[in-house]
Amino acid sequence: MVEPDAVRDLRPQEVAAGLEAGRILLVDVREPQETATERIPGSVLLPLSRFDPDDIPDPQGRAVVFTCAVGMRSLRAAETALAAGYPYDAHLVGGLKSWKAAGFPTER
Repeated sequence: MVEPDAVRDLRPQEVAAGLEAGRILLVDVREPQETATERIPGSVLLPLSRFDPDDIPDPQGRAVVFTCAVGMRSLRAAETALAAGYPYDAHLVGGLKSWKAAGFPTER
């Protein structure tokens, strides 16, 4: 079982800086039809509906950070990864909604 508050909430500014510096692997856990419409540049898709932490690409030294639409599915993905023994304990709080509200770009 994962401890309450085990998952770190990262703000859009922290995620953007980490992506730009090459310190973050951003894993989008939304469904393919959602990511086909809009996504954060550089994110990799791993839908929560068939989420298996073993399928996360090798982060090659980067921190794995999960994202979704508003932050609920990404929180579940981080909890699932932690419960499976992976050190992936962060998500983009507010998801794509907060990313866009902070003025960061998306791609279609």
